[in-house]
Amino acid sequence: MATKIVTFHCLEAQEEQLSHSMQLSSQLRKKTFTSSDEEPPLCQFCPIIPGDIMSAKEILTDPKFPCNRTWEALGETVANDELHQRDQWTLFGNEAEKVEVEVIRNQHEVRRRVDHMALRKEAQRKASMHLRFLEDLSMKVPDFATPLRPHTVWEGMNVKFSCSAQGSPAPCITWYKDDVPLRATSLPWNYKLQQNYGLNTLEIRRCSTADGGEYKVVARSCLGEATTFATLVVNSYRGVEAGLLCVQTTVPVLEQEALFASTFPPTFVKEGENLVLFCSFSSPLLSFQQDVSWFRDGLPLRPSVRVDLQTARCSTTLTLKGAHKEHEGLYSVRLRTWDGTREHCAFVYVKDGSAAVPGAAGSPLQVECSDVNRDYVFLSWKPPSADGAGPVRGYFIERCEVGTKKWIRCNEEVRTLCHYPVMGLKENTLYQFRVCAVNQAGVGRPSKPTNPVLTSDPMEPSRTMVVRVDRGREIVITKDQLESQIRVPFPPTDVRVCELSDTYAVMCWNEPDPRGKEPLTYFVEQSESGKPSWHLASFEMRISSTRFAAFDLQKGKVYHFRVRSVNKYGVSEPSEASPPVSLREALGVPAAPHSVQAIRDTDSSVLLQWKEPKNTEGILGYYLYCCETGTSDWRTINNKPLACTRFTVHGLRTGKEYVFRVKSVGRAGNSRYSEESEPLRVRAAKRVPSSPSAIALLNCTGSEMVIAWRAPERSGGEPVRGYYLDWREKSQSAWSEVNVRPVNERVYTVSGLLEEHYYQFRVFAENIIGVGRPSQPSEAFLCERWTMPVPGCPYDLEFREVRQDSLVLLWAEPLYQGQSQVTGYVVEIRQGEESEDWTTVTKEPVTDTQLKVSGLQGGQKYCLRVSAINSAGVGRPSLSTEPITAQTSPGTRDIEIGVDNDGFIFLSFESPETDAQGEVKWSKSYREPIDAGRARVESKQNKSVLTFTAASEEDLGLYAAERTDSPDISSSFDFTAADLERLMELSWQIRHPLIGLRSEGWQVEVTEMGAVRLWLQTEPLSKSAELRMILNDREISSTPTRRIGFDRENGLVEILFDHLSKEDEGSYTAQLKDGRAKNQFTLVLVDEKFKQTMARSEANRQDWKRRAGPHFEEFLSWTVTNDCEMIMKCKVTNVSKDTTLKWFKDGVEITQAKYDPSGVSTYTVAQVTKKEAGVYRAIVSDSRGTDESVLELVDKEFDKLMQHLGKQCALSAGPVRIQCTAAGFKLYCSLKYYLSYMKTSWYFKEKRIDQEERTKPGSSMQKVWIEIFNPTENDKGKYTLELFDGQETHKRSLDLSGQAFADALLEYQRLKQVEIAEKNRARVTKGLPDVVAIKEDKSLCLTCFADGDPVPEMFWLKNDREIPSAGRFHVATDNKCSTLTIHSVNMEDSGNYSVFVRNKYGVETVNVTVSVYKHGEKPRADAIEV
Repeated sequence: MATKIVTFHCLEAQEEQLSHSMQLSSQLRKKTFTSSDEEPPLCQFCPIIPGDIMSAKEILTDPKFPCNRTWEALGETVANDELHQRDQWTLFGNEAEKVEVEVIRNQHEVRRRVDHMALRKEAQRKASMHLRFLEDLSMKVPDFATPLRPHTVWEGMNVKFSCSAQGSPAPCITWYKDDVPLRATSLPWNYKLQQNYGLNTLEIRRCSTADGGEYKVVARSCLGEATTFATLVVNSYRGVEAGLLCVQTTVPVLEQEALFASTFPPTFVKEGENLVLFCSFSSPLLSFQQDVSWFRDGLPLRPSVRVDLQTARCSTTLTLKGAHKEHEGLYSVRLRTWDGTREHCAFVYVKDGSAAVPGAAGSPLQVECSDVNRDYVFLSWKPPSADGAGPVRGYFIERCEVGTKKWIRCNEEVRTLCHYPVMGLKENTLYQFRVCAVNQAGVGRPSKPTNPVLTSDPMEPSRTMVVRVDRGREIVITKDQLESQIRVPFPPTDVRVCELSDTYAVMCWNEPDPRGKEPLTYFVEQSESGKPSWHLASFEMRISSTRFAAFDLQKGKVYHFRVRSVNKYGVSEPSEASPPVSLREALGVPAAPHSVQAIRDTDSSVLLQWKEPKNTEGILGYYLYCCETGTSDWRTINNKPLACTRFTVHGLRTGKEYVFRVKSVGRAGNSRYSEESEPLRVRAAKRVPSSPSAIALLNCTGSEMVIAWRAPERSGGEPVRGYYLDWREKSQSAWSEVNVRPVNERVYTVSGLLEEHYYQFRVFAENIIGVGRPSQPSEAFLCERWTMPVPGCPYDLEFREVRQDSLVLLWAEPLYQGQSQVTGYVVEIRQGEESEDWTTVTKEPVTDTQLKVSGLQGGQKYCLRVSAINSAGVGRPSLSTEPITAQTSPGTRDIEIGVDNDGFIFLSFESPETDAQGEVKWSKSYREPIDAGRARVESKQNKSVLTFTAASEEDLGLYAAERTDSPDISSSFDFTAADLERLMELSWQIRHPLIGLRSEGWQVEVTEMGAVRLWLQTEPLSKSAELRMILNDREISSTPTRRIGFDRENGLVEILFDHLSKEDEGSYTAQLKDGRAKNQFTLVLVDEKFKQTMARSEANRQDWKRRAGPHFEEFLSWTVTNDCEMIMKCKVTNVSKDTTLKWFKDGVEITQAKYDPSGVSTYTVAQVTKKEAGVYRAIVSDSRGTDESVLELVDKEFDKLMQHLGKQCALSAGPVRIQCTAAGFKLYCSLKYYLSYMKTSWYFKEKRIDQEERTKPGSSMQKVWIEIFNPTENDKGKYTLELFDGQETHKRSLDLSGQAFADALLEYQRLKQVEIAEKNRARVTKGLPDVVAIKEDKSLCLTCFADGDPVPEMFWLKNDREIPSAGRFHVATDNKCSTLTIHSVNMEDSGNYSVFVRNKYGVETVNVTVSVYKHGEKPRADAIEV
């Protein structure tokens, strides 16, 4: 049987919103008012209630209904109305009276029906809204209060399954058999489904074996679903044929329940951040465990907009969005189990968020609203734990209308107490409030806003009565509907004080009764006691509620208050004066706690307890603070006041010492700090050790047994002092002591046993605290003499150096060797706790009693065991080790080797900080102790150093270090011969130190004035350091021309020569000594090195003298610009107004040089040719002297210039372009200008083409090209131009393929055709002049020659009209020659003549003007006379 529930949680915010909407709908009603001139109808004084429901008279006379003044007035009104109507009816006695009575009766009936319908609709609407509200509030996920139970029946019997489901809304029930739905119509003669009052039953009549199986019920609703199932086993009477009845009933297997596998620790979260708590389970949750519950401070947590609860199959998670200090507390998660519940608890600390202003106080918390009225709310809160840079001076209160997100400050002056009455609010408005603390640094972070609060009349529900009628219907009657027509209101009653402090008094009163139907406001008046005068206390404030806070009262004076009611008709009489009111004494801060005591708990927590002060009045809780000893950094522990006087403080650092103090929290603020507790170092509390384990039998002689066991997992903070052993025979239940005094070893020989008897053993561990729990009883060991040939089992298996991928296993050899000595061991390993798959670690047996196991997987658990081997075979394996996780513990460090300041070799091991007081134990090969004569051990805090007195080859080997209290904190180091050789050399250097040199030996410097400085620098030396300077085997000292300097602090040694002479040549040695350290450094300053130094010194001295007058700061140099220009430049300095600068080339002055006032002179050559080669000279001079700069621009220097110029020209080259001609392609590249110094090469597809017959390269000053004649399709490809400037090759390329080549080839063919046409077209070659003059009556002969292929046709035209060969005109044409003859010319023959030649390639026309003149006239001056 199991129950499975799947739940979909509704959001809490939706429920709250629905609840608010229902409250508003019941509290806010549209009210209508009658003017003073109108006569109110009767229905405004008393409601018209139908007689079939309940008469008003019955309501008034029923003693169960509450009676007050309004109800009494209503009763009197109804009685008077009945008497009046009865008197009126007696006046009528005729037919007219009957008619009138009938009319009145009809009017009353119509009114009755209309009012009945209106009341019915209103009652139904209210009832439906209320029912929906109740349904929403009572919504519950489906669940089975009574699940299905399994049944086992005989064939032919009846069986009934039943379960009860619950949930709101009511869930829908579905039955299943083997996951197939069952319907009411399914086999009605066999199955019967019923559902009565939540009890669901399934009855199966006359069961057969086919009815056996799993039956399941699923309850579904909009909130989720729940499932319960059970099995039905139907046994048959038919057995085997022999008559033996065999019945087999399946027994349901109890499923393994889920338990906590990992839980959340004490958690720290910052205010405003998200909090996530996670727990995992050991196995998937069973159906009855699905409902995992979360609690905070014992109160259940529900899903909402802020809280998200998620439960998966093997985990559960709590997510809190935007944590506030109110959310601090003890969080717990509860899990159902077969035997009850399991619960895990941990405290969650919420730290203060980032301060709005540096040094500001923390945010207040637990802001609560109370006494909510129409325009009044009373606020209270708790002060923050963190004061910031100074004590809290007071608080600012802010309000915000829900939906506006605009916060408005409620008080202008800070309030010192943690409560405040807020007035002047809008009625029927949702507000939120928050509080900010103020100190000397400014306004702090605001508190968490309160939940939305609706300002409304709290007396509204008391003025509403609900009358329940049949069928669940209700009638809502409000007091306003029953009020009489009251004009001027009555005065309020019972004026009194409801809140009183040292700065204000809050007055309250009861509204007048009857209050009338008009809305009321109030005036509050106050008067000093003993004075007859009253003055208005509320001033211009409109008071809608029955609350008023008076702030302008003076201490020591007594006041009286009275109130007047106001409506639209007027102001009431004043109420009775209140009792005397005077401000109370200022509320003082509470007293501080005392007797603060810290008690050790765990390695990261402390139990803190204190005593509360004698006067606990007004104490809201306590704040705790801690500080590390030796510092002044006090840290706040809790940000939510604690109501108890003891608390476990978490998050402390292990091994650190802390002091604690406590504050009391009150409405007037926090108390002073308590006295500090005694310092306490954070360590785990000492306890008795845990129980030993793994009891094993190592040997048996027939009367004695050798027993071994494993040390307890936890020593309790103190070392184990010994063990106690108990024994019993297998058949007995009582235990007997083996040893009275504790034994230190974990191997013990038990004597006096009986052979062939079975014995069990158990072990106790003891430390200084006491004796721990006993171990689990061992298995029953048979007491018989061991004679087996194989060895016994090894024992005392221990782990060392557990790392992410390796560990070291130690064990002890077996006490029983067998028939021969043990020759080796087999080490086996398995992964996981439940696996039985053992594998050997090494291929060959292990000869030692230790082994480093490598190749592990990080985070996995492993178990190991060891078996001994002798000549007879492999013996019994040892007991398996406890599961060990392959992981490197935080803070784990390996052993380091080095040499100390005295030259001794040492091994150092630094263990992590722990709360235990154990020591570090050194050993050799894990077993041998350290020889005190060869090494010494020194320990300080958590660091231990093993120092060798005289390290040699005898000290080589494997060294191990481990903590005595925690053997798992261990490390080892293999000290090899290579380490010894390296460290011995380092040791000799430390014992015989040399003064280190920082400079690269002696340095030689020559100053600008020609002085020579020899210097070297060593490491800093002490004040007692000594220097001896040796020159050519003799010690020298300082002289006026040779000064020796020694700066010990900087390690600087120097020799200064004003004038270096021949006597200074030689070998200089500086001998230094500083304590034990010494060294010497030699400089050989002879021969060529000495001559160069002397020459440079003399040159610098001359240059220094030169710089006394005008001189060149920068000598002549040339540069090539991007425009391929050469610029020569020099710069002079120390010039005067008389200084002149002249340029010369080969002795000829250059006048084109420019001189800038800054001293820079330039000479620019736009285009360099060979003419620019020569010697350039610049001379600057004045009265102080002359300086000269020479630049020889010849030979190599000129070649260098041309190389730079060529490079710049090559860089200026543009892309390769193509130009089509009639002869072919012309590829060209433009540049600034071309130098013959540059080498150019043209390539086509990596093949050079500029030397082929069909190509022709060429160049000009600004262009380089190559012509390709008669191109074809084979010329398609990439062309490259290489420009070599003497050092580098610059390439420009053109990809002439694709469409580009097609276009170029087409253009070439077009130009070629144009050239052919131009060559062969018809043209006039010679012949006609421009103007011809001829005398009248003479004959004119014009001859024209033409050329063309084919031979052109020739025509003569006059005035653009062809001249036929006829009459006086004769045209003769012969082989490209045509002659026009005109006989006997006359004046009419004058005009424009032209010859027109043509063939298929073109045409041409040549014009000639013929001028005919008469006898005696002269021809035209511009004409040729014929």
